[in-house]
Amino acid sequence: MTAETQDPTHDRGVPDWAWYAGVPVVGVVLYLLYGQLIPFSEWVTGLFPVARDSHTGQAIAFFFYDVPKVLLLLTGIVFVTGVLRSWFSPEKTRAILAGKRQIWGYPLAALLGVFTPFCSCSSVPLFIGFVSAGIPLGVTFSFLIAGPMVGPVGLGLLYGLVGWKIATIYLVFGFTIATVSGYVMGKMGLERYLQDWVREMNAGPVGDLLEERMTLVDRLKVGWEQVREILGKVWVWVLVGIGIGAAIHGYVPEAMMLKIMGGEAWWSVPAAVVVGVPMYTNAAGVIPIVEALLGKGAALGTTLAFMMSVIALSLPEMVILKQVLTYRLIAIFIAVVSLGILATGFLFNFLL
Repeated sequence: MTAETQDPTHDRGVPDWAWYAGVPVVGVVLYLLYGQLIPFSEWVTGLFPVARDSHTGQAIAFFFYDVPKVLLLLTGIVFVTGVLRSWFSPEKTRAILAGKRQIWGYPLAALLGVFTPFCSCSSVPLFIGFVSAGIPLGVTFSFLIAGPMVGPVGLGLLYGLVGWKIATIYLVFGFTIATVSGYVMGKMGLERYLQDWVREMNAGPVGDLLEERMTLVDRLKVGWEQVREILGKVWVWVLVGIGIGAAIHGYVPEAMMLKIMGGEAWWSVPAAVVVGVPMYTNAAGVIPIVEALLGKGAALGTTLAFMMSVIALSLPEMVILKQVLTYRLIAIFIAVVSLGILATGFLFNFLL
């Protein structure tokens, strides 16, 4: 960590009252900007000489909606977790979640994901905030998996499409995959595969000052330094990852997917996962494809495996996570979650 981050009182040029007034104002501005993302993306898309409903138009609109969304979320969430981290150092956080009590962290993190209406890339800011706060890696993975896979939007749409019984079974399986996958990865001791800067951030206390001597302004400064440090490292990869996702969103041919997954052969489930991983959309975006697949005769397990892989293992998400995780840890994450998705797909096909 830099000397600036280690000493939250280094910047005395800004008076305390400016911090007290400025932070709420910035929070309101970020909130208002978040509410204007759709009009902004439509306005920017209209500046290009392309039809809005064309492949290129869809890709452009998707890019200019998702990039500011993820950056705004990253800024707000990292700031809040940075401030909280000034009260709960990594050592204290790990101590709270250690031993027998840690076992409850996995289902609680998965439950938080269930109630978080984020797509995979939008869940990454919270994941980064959790990791930087010293929360055990396996617990954070439980959240990262559950957030997009079994979020409220997807469950609501799935309920309307296939009924409450299938939607409930999907919720149970998704929640179980998130909890068990996080637990398995937590027991594997994978912290050594975090990027060096993340390990350094968690290597010691927030600053040289004793926690009881820190004022609220000092804590706000810690949050701001966290934003500068983390956002400065990942913003380029947010652009790259979502750029890839936008291209896929606009140009992936649905006819090809229907041809691959339209049958009930044994290999249709792994094929669905392989096809789904490179894609990027949220639950609302994948539901129409799920409906088309079911209408073409695809088995339910195959279709749900595809849905899970699209929203829990997207390529753009992995690109952004590369700034926090090493390639080896990303590969382990994909392997563990893929096994859970494959098991769900085969079981659904067998039972239904």
